[in-house]
Amino acid sequence: MDHASCCGHSRRAFLCSAATAAVAAGFAPATVEGATPSPAGGVPAPALRPFDLADVDLGEGPFLHAQRMTEAYLLRLQPDRLLHNFRINAGLVPKAPVYGGWESASIWADINCHGHTLGHYLSACALAWRSTRDRRFRQRVDYIAGELAECQRASGTGLVCAFPKGVALVAAHLRGEPITGVPWYTLHKIFAGLRDGALLAESATAREVLTRLADWAVIATAPLSDTQFEAMLDTEHGGMNEVLADLYFMTGKPEYRDLARRFSHKAILEPLSQERDHLDGLHANTQIPKIIGFERVYEATGDAAYQNAAAFFWKTVAQTRSFATGGHGDNEHFFPMADFASHVFSAKGGETCCQHNMLRLTRALFLRDPQADYADYYERVLYNGILASQDPDSGMVTYFQGARPGYMKLYHTPEDSFWCCTGTGMENHVKYRDSIYFRDDDSIVVNLFIPSTVRWAERDAVLTQTTAFPERPSTLLKWALKRPTEATLKLRHPRWSKEATVLVNGREVARSQSPGRFIDVRRAWENGDQVELVLAMHLAIDRAPAAPDIVAFTYGPLVLAGALGHEGLQEGADVIVNERLYGAYNDGPFTPPQLAGDPEDILDRIRPGPEPLHFTVPSSTGAPVRLVPYFRIAHERYATYWPTTAS
Repeated sequence: MDHASCCGHSRRAFLCSAATAAVAAGFAPATVEGATPSPAGGVPAPALRPFDLADVDLGEGPFLHAQRMTEAYLLRLQPDRLLHNFRINAGLVPKAPVYGGWESASIWADINCHGHTLGHYLSACALAWRSTRDRRFRQRVDYIAGELAECQRASGTGLVCAFPKGVALVAAHLRGEPITGVPWYTLHKIFAGLRDGALLAESATAREVLTRLADWAVIATAPLSDTQFEAMLDTEHGGMNEVLADLYFMTGKPEYRDLARRFSHKAILEPLSQERDHLDGLHANTQIPKIIGFERVYEATGDAAYQNAAAFFWKTVAQTRSFATGGHGDNEHFFPMADFASHVFSAKGGETCCQHNMLRLTRALFLRDPQADYADYYERVLYNGILASQDPDSGMVTYFQGARPGYMKLYHTPEDSFWCCTGTGMENHVKYRDSIYFRDDDSIVVNLFIPSTVRWAERDAVLTQTTAFPERPSTLLKWALKRPTEATLKLRHPRWSKEATVLVNGREVARSQSPGRFIDVRRAWENGDQVELVLAMHLAIDRAPAAPDIVAFTYGPLVLAGALGHEGLQEGADVIVNERLYGAYNDGPFTPPQLAGDPEDILDRIRPGPEPLHFTVPSSTGAPVRLVPYFRIAHERYATYWPTTAS
């Protein structure tokens, strides 16, 4: 979310009386569900299928801990406070006071994101229900959906929103008038939350509210010419194309598919589909949800331009524009990589929302084209971006994860921040199980090395993964079968491991020296069979070609951060309200240690510490620097990139 420059662009003025009337009066006819359509003709079925979240359990470890922290936070939040402004706009009396921060404080009036948190919260509760079957989360989905249904009935419109000016903001946007805010971006969160409530929590009420809201959108936007629609899309609008394509697959109604195409920003689609990188200077997280939508619109329409654009965008961002952590951008914007040295040390690098959405895109592309490079990138961001974003003590999350040497991670408050990254953070930590395993008719793919159990119903099989990864670079998988079962087990050999060895029941059956692929182990499995995958983690250097003397150090998929202590910091100074002041908080005098010598020489001087994943490296300015995994850094200063100096 661009809080610095998100004001709506000027529109060529035009009067859409029908659209304005649709906003004011709404359109909420009874909807009839059609048969769920198959992918468009010419679109091959995805190569892999995900497992239902309900079919995967997490074992003890940092991911399950992070999930529990977020579950507790979700249950502390009060739905009626999130619903406050929705009820006011519907002419109903609110049941509880509104939350602070982006949800109500005037300092954020220029972004008009009131209500976005409710959408994220719906998605998070739906994910938590599907993952845990804790009925409290499903009850919250149903309660919120019921409240929104009451708002629709009271206002006589399918539109539900929490903007201070109510429907007037949306109506002005549809008329092409200059506005302050990002109404479609915010509404997209409501659409997506209701979609997740319908699909993951199986809420009939959420589905009904969603279809009324979608029918309103169809009618409200119908009078816009293609030129007017494209001009409207210059303002951040989230992943409206994705959620409308999802609605097409949910209902079979072609008007949703057609509106998904209209919501696909041609100014972004066309150059990317022609493999032209025009991203410099663009607001990063404005674009990524559109690209996720391109992939989904491809599935709905068969138009290869959408798929080409999505694949090229991923390649450009993941492989040429990313930091060592997998994050990207400075102050929320893409920058020319030739200027890497001018941006890498910003306190406003690596917006967590961008990492969230890049993983959603990566997962979608991997399902269609299961290349190990997608899985490697997913793993890198999962550890160094998503897991690293949560305060392990409070469950609160970051906005930026910048690399300013000596800075610290800053976390939102429980009730007075509600940044965009607060919302995606609610979702991030209750869906870790969604990308550990995948399957096709004959195979099960082990993508991530996380303690977990998956139930493969089609084969009446259970596969349990026991691992201490990343403390130890190996994992053990054990089959529980009711009968001998022939199948292929596909084990990822990541690029960070020079070789991989597979043992079945203690006997070596495969050895790979070609990282960046999957190792296939096919046999008739019997109950109790055990498969061990042994990898090798190495210290390495990560750097951008434009600034080879600015380096990060990695160990396997993990970025190692210098743990620089608490000098000059007050307890609690990393809990903040105003994300706009990143870079100003805790910015007292501090001189970070320096590393001298050629990067390769420094790498050679790194030594293991007393604990797993702990290292030390000599400093030219004092005591040796302690290096630890970045995801474990909290409540202290750190450095992930080092400007190396001559000896």
